[in-house]
Amino acid sequence: MNRRNILQTLGLGTLGLPFMAGEAGAKEMPTFTPPRNFSDDDVKITKVKAVATSPHGIELIMVKIETNQPGLYGYGCATFRQRAHAVIVAIDEYLDDFCRGKSVNNIEDIWQTAYVSSYWRNGPVLNNALSGLDQALWDIKGKMAGMPVYELLGGKCRFAVDTYTHASGPTPEAVLESAQGFRERGWRHIRIQLGGYGSTHLTQDPDYKKAGFGMPDDNTVSAMTYMKGVLDIFELVRKEMGADVQLLHDVHERLQPMDVINMIKELEQYRPFFIEDPFSPENMNWFKYLRQQTSCPIAMGELFNNSNEWLNPMAERLFDFIRIHISQIGGITPAMKVARLGEWFNVRTAWHGPGDVSPVGHAANAHIDLAIWNFGIQEAVNFSPLMYDIFPGAPTMDKGYMMINEAPGLGVDMDEALAKKYPLPKFNYNWTQLRNNDGTPVRP
Repeated sequence: MNRRNILQTLGLGTLGLPFMAGEAGAKEMPTFTPPRNFSDDDVKITKVKAVATSPHGIELIMVKIETNQPGLYGYGCATFRQRAHAVIVAIDEYLDDFCRGKSVNNIEDIWQTAYVSSYWRNGPVLNNALSGLDQALWDIKGKMAGMPVYELLGGKCRFAVDTYTHASGPTPEAVLESAQGFRERGWRHIRIQLGGYGSTHLTQDPDYKKAGFGMPDDNTVSAMTYMKGVLDIFELVRKEMGADVQLLHDVHERLQPMDVINMIKELEQYRPFFIEDPFSPENMNWFKYLRQQTSCPIAMGELFNNSNEWLNPMAERLFDFIRIHISQIGGITPAMKVARLGEWFNVRTAWHGPGDVSPVGHAANAHIDLAIWNFGIQEAVNFSPLMYDIFPGAPTMDKGYMMINEAPGLGVDMDEALAKKYPLPKFNYNWTQLRNNDGTPVRP
C-alpha cells in the first residue's frame, strides 16, 4: 500500500491545505485529491508551459507542469527579466517536448538529462527555463507527499526565515531615516545604499554625454564620489543606530578591484554584516587579495551560472556568503548541492531575492532556507495586494521574518486568468548600461 492509499484509509484523502487565513490577499488554495488506487508510477508529465505576467512592469515567468492526474500540477520560477521572451521560447518549444511522458518522480534524472539536452549549457536563458521545470517538479512532489517542500529537504532548522531589507535615499540623512523606520518595524538586518547602485545620482552632466557619446539614458558612476558616499552613510547610520543593527551594502561590481579593496578596508570599523559583490565574475582571482587585506565578511555570486564559478572559491573560503540567484543555476536541485558544499567550508547562504524573483521563486528560496543548517540571511519580500491576488499563498513578512504558506509543495498557486491581464512589455531593460565620466562601460 503506497502513501496515498494509507492516507485514504485514515480518511485524509485531500492532500492540499488552504492558504493561511487572515493574511493579505488570502485566497483559498486549490487541493489535490488523489484518486483511488493511485500509484506514484502513474503520474506522467503531459505538458510543460510558460506562464508570463508583468504586474508593476516587472516581467515574471512561471513554468507550469501539468500531469495526467486531474488537479495535480506544479509551478516553478523561471524569471529572467532581461531576456524574458527567450526563456518562454526555451520552455514552450524545447522543454515541453522533452518532458512529455516522463515520470514526475525522477527529479534528479530529469534535471541531469534536461541540463545536457542542449549540449551547450550553463547559460542564463536555459538555466532559468530548467529552474522553472525543477521547482515545479518539487512542487508536485510535495503535493503528492502531502508535505511542504522543506520537509522533503530534511525538515526545519529554524522557525522562520530571517531577512534583510533595503534602506536607501539621495543623502546620508535620508538613508538614516529609512533605516530607522525599518528598525522600528522589526528588521535586524538592513542594507544601506546611497541612492541606486553606484550612487549614480551623484554624478551630474558627465563629459561623454556633453560630447554626444553613448545613449541619453545611460547611467554614470564616479568611483571616488561613490566611495566617499558609502563611507559617509556607514559612519552616520552606525553612529545614530548603534551596534544592535546589522548593516549590509551592495557594491554591485561597480568599482575597480583595488578601489573596492581600499573601500572595504575603510568599512571594517563599522562592522558590516557583509559587503556584497565586490568584484565582477571576470575578476574572481582578486578575492584572494581581498582576503589578505580585510576581515569584512563578503557575499558573492549573484551573477554565477555554473559550478566552475563557485566551486573552488567556496572550497578556498574566499567569501563568507554564497549569493546565488537560484533560477540562474537551475533551481532547487542544484541549489541544495551548493548549500551542502558551503556547509563543509562554513560558507553561509544569502540567496538573491529581489523584486524580479516571483513569489514562487521566493517560496523556493525560503523552503531551502528553512531546511539547511548553514543558512545566513535572505533578501526580504514586499508584495503588493495585486501580487497576492495573482499568486495566492505567496510568502509574507512579520517583523523581519519571512513566513511561508505551510501547504503541501511550495505553497504558492497562480491565478492565470488574472496574470494574463498584465502581459510582458517589449523593451530594452537598460539599468545595466553604466559608464564612467569618459564613457567607458562599467560592468555590473
